[in-house]
Amino acid sequence: MENTFHQNTQILGLIGHPIKQSYSPFIQNVSFTLLDMDYIYLPFDVPQSNLRNALKGMLALGIKGFNVTIPHKESLVSFLSTVSEEAGIVGSVNTVVNDMGRLIGYNTDVHGVYETLAPYKDEIAGNEVSVIGAGGAARAVIYSLIRHFKPSSINIINRTEQRAESLKNYFSTKMKFGNFRTFELFPPDLISLLQSSKVIINATSVGMFPDIEDSVINLPSAFTKGQIVFDMVYNPPKTTLLKIAEAEGAIILNGINMLVHQAAKAFELWTNKQMPIDEIRNSLIQYIAE
Repeated sequence: MENTFHQNTQILGLIGHPIKQSYSPFIQNVSFTLLDMDYIYLPFDVPQSNLRNALKGMLALGIKGFNVTIPHKESLVSFLSTVSEEAGIVGSVNTVVNDMGRLIGYNTDVHGVYETLAPYKDEIAGNEVSVIGAGGAARAVIYSLIRHFKPSSINIINRTEQRAESLKNYFSTKMKFGNFRTFELFPPDLISLLQSSKVIINATSVGMFPDIEDSVINLPSAFTKGQIVFDMVYNPPKTTLLKIAEAEGAIILNGINMLVHQAAKAFELWTNKQMPIDEIRNSLIQYIAE
């Protein structure tokens, strides 16, 4: 068997705990193969207690960059030399570039959200949006909505209204956006609240494999024809939530586009090259289905 790796091979990676469910190694390594690039992307399982030492090791080994997943997206920030504007405001990092020993943090989830919703920019502007969830994914969504899409108002719906209120207060201060409403899942007027929303975004992991029968909303009457429903879950590609919404005439968007576009932005930051997005998307869909 031919050895395709040698001393000049550039190493990239992923740190998190656990990481076995991640599709990032598949996406990045297939990209390198398609473009005939001398890179390899490796997953590193790093518990929280080992984060500082892992970053020292990354620098010592000359690893060119890495992605960051749970539970390190927020705690990692304090170890970096600097962060991009969007990462600073969102408060979390999912991509790091090693710039000659300086670790620079980015949040490419914001780019993934933007690219997924961009075809509907005119429809979103001036309209109401409901975001379900108040974690890191919701932060990237809210930043992207305010920065790029100009909705009239944003509803934050979460299991605990206190966390939704915290997110509201944070972005009201950071981005000077005052048109928030917060609700506990599920409010008595959930159906009317969602019906009045031009866009509904699920920023939770509810419905993710293996719990594919679950849905954060099980009420068909909550959806309307022409409404845009974006589920950030990517496995399965069509979640129970999207099936319910589609049956009511909604436009549905799954998490695969976001996953690929955020990965493509990281790929560009590391290599200064464009990822073959269409080929990667098709390969990923096939890979998930296997």
